[in-house]
Amino acid sequence: MSDTILLVEDDSTLSMIISETLQRDGFEVLTAGNGEEGLRIFTGRGADMIVADVMMPRMDGFDMGRRIRQIDKNVPLLFLTAKSDIDDIVEGFELGGNDYLKKPFRMLELIVRIKALLRRNVKEDNSFKIGRYTLDMSTQMLTHPDKEGIELSLIEAKLLRELAVNAGQTVEASTLMQLIWQRDDPYSRNSLHGFIHKLRHYLRHDPSISLLNQRGIGYMLAVKR
Repeated sequence: MSDTILLVEDDSTLSMIISETLQRDGFEVLTAGNGEEGLRIFTGRGADMIVADVMMPRMDGFDMGRRIRQIDKNVPLLFLTAKSDIDDIVEGFELGGNDYLKKPFRMLELIVRIKALLRRNVKEDNSFKIGRYTLDMSTQMLTHPDKEGIELSLIEAKLLRELAVNAGQTVEASTLMQLIWQRDDPYSRNSLHGFIHKLRHYLRHDPSISLLNQRGIGYMLAVKR
């Protein structure tokens, strides 16, 4: 599953260059030309990371960042800025930014910083974006911005994590059973089917998510972009 980067940049030429570079490196890229559009895309579709210019029309990057932090406290946020004033840099970090890169910059440095932030986010937060949902393995909570959070059982959390890590790919039923019960037998297979049914129910508030039964093989978590 490739990570999705939300790129918010009002310079259309620079946005195209960054977007093409990220796509060549295996990322999926969503683009917006101002903070209002970026906030709307993130609220509706989510992203694994945000790269945002600071100076933009309609809503600047800092204001967008503040509003995004009210929705998601963990998504990595990297600011692109032509400013070098230390007060501006401090403001970016205080509102919840994770890093900044001063313009002009080399694309290789941007890629390195993005990958470092994504690795750090998985390691420290142990959380996974699934459409509009977030699964936090440290608390076993499945949260949706518009719904009350659900505390999953350990089995439910482990199953959903395995499916999320392999989103878009079929995970064999035997693999899931070995992960949870360390055995593959008819009783475990029936139990697995029951837990999958529960997960479908929990994820029902995001129509972009499908938990598919690949008959005779296993299950696949699909998230439409």
